[in-house]
Amino acid sequence: MMRSALINRRSFVKAAGIGFLAGLAPRSLLALERADAVYASGIRTANGSFAIATVTERGEIIDQVALPARAHGMAFSAATGKTVAFARRPGTYAMIFDPRDKGEPIVINSQEDRHFYGHGVFSPDGRILYASENDFDGNRGMIGLYDATNRFARIGEYETYGIGPHDMTVSDDGRLLIVANGGIETHPDFGRTKLNLGAMQPSLALIDAATGALIEKHVLPAEWSQLSTRHVDLDGEGRIWFACQYEGHRKDLPPLVGHFAKGEDLSLVALPEETTRRLANYVGAIAVNRSEGLVGITSPKGGTSVTIDAKTGKVLAESAVPEAAGIAPARDGFAVSSYDGDFLATRSDVAWDQHIVRLSQRARA
Repeated sequence: MMRSALINRRSFVKAAGIGFLAGLAPRSLLALERADAVYASGIRTANGSFAIATVTERGEIIDQVALPARAHGMAFSAATGKTVAFARRPGTYAMIFDPRDKGEPIVINSQEDRHFYGHGVFSPDGRILYASENDFDGNRGMIGLYDATNRFARIGEYETYGIGPHDMTVSDDGRLLIVANGGIETHPDFGRTKLNLGAMQPSLALIDAATGALIEKHVLPAEWSQLSTRHVDLDGEGRIWFACQYEGHRKDLPPLVGHFAKGEDLSLVALPEETTRRLANYVGAIAVNRSEGLVGITSPKGGTSVTIDAKTGKVLAESAVPEAAGIAPARDGFAVSSYDGDFLATRSDVAWDQHIVRLSQRARA
């Protein structure tokens, strides 16, 4: 089975080559030299423009690539090194670039009757980019398929078998697409307004990556119909972890994290009551550290990050992180960013956006 091994600084430098390194400022070169890992994340710069920053696990920015507008989620291909930044909903662009060189990025646009939902994923071989999209007039979630071998030309689409798809991922063998259908109806005529909070239908769908056929659909229990399924990640055993945002009464204490595997029912994790209160009914990002068996979540509304034992579901650690944004696996635990400019131990004059991607290379397990 193929697995992604987390990239270290030496691998990144080797892949980048002399041309990329020659274009870096001395301060960036020094940061890269002493780094153990390399990440990428969207930022808003001090002058109000948007970019993607390549950053070390210390939070030291190595390089920036300008964006046409604010981004949200990102995807990285371990096979090709390509990285994608998706526009924030209801945006219509996605920008593809290689963080290891200075080549011109490719910008693609959703087709006229679609918009991106801010997330996507590459097939393990890097040949296809899958993007969560909205057929807003048909009020149905879609997955756009883009040919990464042909400048990301759109080659088809699948249904997500739900509405409001947000985050998605793919199984390690490339056979299954896993989609979090948030269950919330939106339309670009109404901006980011949620149009059906009284009749939400959140679900998680497993879809055949080769045909688009529905394999399984898991609908949340009726009592939690306002618990929007938003973000997903996979652990080393192929178990799917998902995180939610609650659209019900603010005093409710819904389960905000769950997991399942193919052929199993959903399992909602019973976090301690005080932890749930601190999350403020909103998990903005989730990440799995496979090597350590950990699940990490962040809440910008609650200003906190939480680390969970993937085997037991027990909370192992909580940290106060005002304006907590992205989270990604680190050598020890997780790297966490904030809208206030913090990335672990470093504060920069930028606002980090909602998600972080850790750049990885292909390795044989």
